[in-house]
Amino acid sequence: MVQVTYVAHDGAETTIDATEGDSVMQAAVANDVDGIVGECGGAMMCATCHCYVDEAWAERTGPRDEGEDDMLEGAASEITERSRLSCQIKLTAELDGLVVHLPEEQL
Repeated sequence: MVQVTYVAHDGAETTIDATEGDSVMQAAVANDVDGIVGECGGAMMCATCHCYVDEAWAERTGPRDEGEDDMLEGAASEITERSRLSCQIKLTAELDGLVVHLPEEQL
């Protein structure tokens, strides 16, 4: 299991134990985390799983995948250098303890 903490826009934290190999989006949807919609189911066809990787974890999650920038252009909230589509962050043992911040809105 890989522990992930989702920090809502209002500062409320939800920490879950996720399955290694799942995406940050899949783990959120499976655990009813508010703030991650994942309308396209992880096909990188929308931006409803937009998140901000915590600064301490940004290097470990790696750069945006090809195509993420294009999809993020359609995000409802501000895009920053730490913006990612959570469907594109695969959970590994190295990401145990990952913290992601959720935008104010997704749609």
